[in-house]
Amino acid sequence: MSTPAGSSPADLPAEPAQRRPAESEVQEPAQARQPELPSLLPGMLLVDPDPADAVGGGRVRRSVRDWVVDALCFAIAVVVGLMSYDTAMRNDPPEMVQLLDLVVGAIACVALWWRRRWPVQLAVAAAIVGTVVASIAGATMILLFTVAVHRRYVVAVAIALLNVASGLVFYGVYPDLDLSYRGMLAFTVLGVVAITLWGMFVRARRQLVLSLRERAHQAESEAALRVERARHLERERIAREMHDVLAHRISLLSVHAGALEYRPDAPGDDIARAASVIRSSAHQALQDLREIIGVLRAPSSDDDLDRPQPTLAQLPALAEESRQAGMRVSLVDELTGDDAEPPPAVARCAYRVVQESLTNVRKHARGTGVCVTLAGGPGDGLEVEIRNRLPVGSATRSEIPGTGTGLIGLSERVELAGGRLDHGITPDGDFRVRAWLPWPA
Repeated sequence: MSTPAGSSPADLPAEPAQRRPAESEVQEPAQARQPELPSLLPGMLLVDPDPADAVGGGRVRRSVRDWVVDALCFAIAVVVGLMSYDTAMRNDPPEMVQLLDLVVGAIACVALWWRRRWPVQLAVAAAIVGTVVASIAGATMILLFTVAVHRRYVVAVAIALLNVASGLVFYGVYPDLDLSYRGMLAFTVLGVVAITLWGMFVRARRQLVLSLRERAHQAESEAALRVERARHLERERIAREMHDVLAHRISLLSVHAGALEYRPDAPGDDIARAASVIRSSAHQALQDLREIIGVLRAPSSDDDLDRPQPTLAQLPALAEESRQAGMRVSLVDELTGDDAEPPPAVARCAYRVVQESLTNVRKHARGTGVCVTLAGGPGDGLEVEIRNRLPVGSATRSEIPGTGTGLIGLSERVELAGGRLDHGITPDGDFRVRAWLPWPA
């Protein structure tokens, strides 16, 4: 029997204060939602999905990866800038021009630390200044790549054309002594195109990751809404079921109160007996009302009318029905209290827990043996445990349809009854559903 989709340990109600079970044997799988190594992801992929955090908009904090990449970009800009400066200075310009070239190149390299905040502005300024400054070549290359990553392709293509034009002017001011003008122009065009396409590829991949993350976020929200609706529907069903019990209790009150009203001269024993019935019926009705207080009640269908109320006495018949369907079901009764019966609401809840668990076994673990154990007694509470072995090998897929919210409904039902339900795989390899329900002394 497998856990249906949408249920998780967080959906289980807290255990009542009057009982603390022994150390749980259930091992719930941990569902890690955070990346395994977040320091290796860009900062924009570590924030919550939000339109403001999409590529090209919003400010995010740098991750460890971003700091490493920024340091490498700074180092590459310095190395490439010095290489370009060394090549350009073969034309022997004045010393003041050489000094200013180095100063402007150093400023451009430092400005790379703000390249994600103002990529277009810095790229345009670097391309314009790059027409006469050689040491800015490395910073210009990094800024072109940043624009291609963080801005739309139209902006990236415009910056790429501006860099090509800047190269035309630069090689007119500082001609290369080893290559022709056409050769340097071709080298510049190839470099600009390669850097731009690389940046566009990175941008497309990041947009894909962001879109997939947004879809996953929406799927989680929709799953939470489905779980909440399943709880709401289960509460409505419980309210319809309680209607029959409350009507029965109130009708008893009306009958005995009417008898006292029309027979004030009845014997004392009859009056005391009628008053006792009124008191017990009123007490039970209040308990039933307490269970469904605050639950929205929907109109009941015709199928719900005159529905019998199950009790623990009907569990053997339920087990026999399952045996006739081909299941191996064993029922173990370890109840104490000299044949004492739990309250009707508790007995109904226990019956529903066993019924839903046997249904889940037929769906998800066909052919495995099931052991249903009843334990406890008055004052200690009623404990219901359903245990079955997990299917081995490639079991045939069940053809029985299901909503995937059965255990969610059981958790709500048990919680409204003042109890607790847990489920999961035990260290022995069994799947177990265990419910504890209050049983007053």
